[in-house]
This record gives sequence, C-alpha cells and structure tokens, in this order.
Amino acid sequence: MKATGIVRKIDGLGRIVLPIETRNVMNIKTKDALEIYVDDDKIILRKYEPACMFCGSADETVNFNGKLICRECFNKLKSEFEKI
Repeated sequence: MKATGIVRKIDGLGRIVLPIETRNVMNIKTKDALEIYVDDDKIILRKYEPACMFCGSADETVNFNGKLICRECFNKLKSEFEKI
C-alpha cells in the first residue's frame, strides 16, 4: 500500500472528500461508483466495475435478466444445457 500523506476529516454526515490528485490518478470521475471493503482495521475504496456473477471477470460481460455474465461463463452454461 502506498501512503499519500494526505489526511481528511469525516464531516457530520460521515463523508470524506477524495483529493483531486487521487481521483485523477485513479481515473475516478463525478458519479462513478466505488466499492467499499473492510480488511481488519482498513477501509478500502475501489472503483466499481460491473463483473460476471459467476467468475468475477469484467471482460466481455452482457446483461441477462439483470445479471451480468461474461462470455466464457455464458458458453459454459450453454454447453451444460446442451447436454440435457
């Protein structure tokens, strides 16, 4: 993990402001979604990228009935159904 030396206080509504330098480096734009993870005593923010519900891959995903599925998992499912 890389320290930036930047410290921010949480406001009364529990918000923090991500510095513009950090947003630029991470390519985070206004209205982008961030995922929040907790690891022991750490809070980790990660830019959200929709991913396959089966394998977690964000490559070549399609929306099927509100669920994202990558091409590889789609092909695996297709071949399993063809066996039936």
